[in-house]
Amino acid sequence: MKEGIHPKYYPDAKVVCSCGATWTTGSTVPMIRTDVCSSCHPFFTGEQRIIDTAGQVDRYHKRVKQRSLHEAEEKARTELALRKRREALLRQQIEALDLGDRVHKLLVDAGMVSIGDLVKRLDEGGEAALQGIEGLGARSIREIKERLQMLGLVAA
Repeated sequence: MKEGIHPKYYPDAKVVCSCGATWTTGSTVPMIRTDVCSSCHPFFTGEQRIIDTAGQVDRYHKRVKQRSLHEAEEKARTELALRKRREALLRQQIEALDLGDRVHKLLVDAGMVSIGDLVKRLDEGGEAALQGIEGLGARSIREIKERLQMLGLVAA
């Protein structure tokens, strides 16, 4: 055997695990530190434990929480924008529906000046409420409902 090329051997090297278990073994270093041993490994203990030596699990859980908060905020912003858009549409004059002059005049004469008035009347009485307006036929009512559906103000 050549002299001076082999590392020093320590027959009583100490092994220390992060769980606190210690034992001795033979090694080329005097002290060995390990994260997992047979005293704490899930295979040997039969229980699932997460060993988090660098805070990685905490950072992951924090990121998941931040993402869910961000998604909730985004959903709230979207709902608010949709609500504001709907309110703005309901405040517009009936002229914005671009209905025919005759239909427009019949609706205004019936007391419906804004789109909100028209939607309210439809919600309260359905098509029957519009059929009660003299001169407003089924074709005109269908046209009104189609325009309101395009704007997303009434269900199909």
